[in-house]
Amino acid sequence: MKLIIGLGNPGRIYTESRHNIGFSVIKALSKIYKIPLKKDNNAFSLSGKGIIGGQGLALALPLTFMNLSGIAASALIKKYKISLENLLVVCDDLDLGFGAMKIRPAGSSGGHRGLKSIIESLGSEGFARLRIGIGRPMHRNIDMADYVLASFSKKEKGEAMEIVDAACDCCRTWATRGITESMNIFNRRSK
Repeated sequence: MKLIIGLGNPGRIYTESRHNIGFSVIKALSKIYKIPLKKDNNAFSLSGKGIIGGQGLALALPLTFMNLSGIAASALIKKYKISLENLLVVCDDLDLGFGAMKIRPAGSSGGHRGLKSIIESLGSEGFARLRIGIGRPMHRNIDMADYVLASFSKKEKGEAMEIVDAACDCCRTWATRGITESMNIFNRRSK
């Protein structure tokens, strides 16, 4: 069994925000592979199990806010009995250009508070993460929190759907063929 957690904030006001692109990926995977997500109060999330390409897989959306994602991640790992090498976290990244993707087997939080919370809760950086570039604001006077919590622009919205599709392909490759194959295909593609 493998587990993919998409990071974001719960609530309608955040649904289309840049910060919620991880949620968008999990919702798309849920729809594509017909894996229903159900509320699980014990795991502080919406989650569900299914199969992708013959591989057992759980998908999850933490219902904690982004900065407390570690609470849900820890509970989900216990629930599904997942080892860290079978965990993939999908999140946004300000430091990657809009639409670029980077998947890695481990690493620091890179300043991402959701990843930081997970690292602190798990006591390890040893889990895969797929970072999806949302870029930085063009104007320097924009507050970063306001930027990540804002919706994509009209132009970006169309592209965001394609980015989510590519991220779903990356997640499927990670689940069925592993981290090395995913890195070889998707890190090269995003350059």
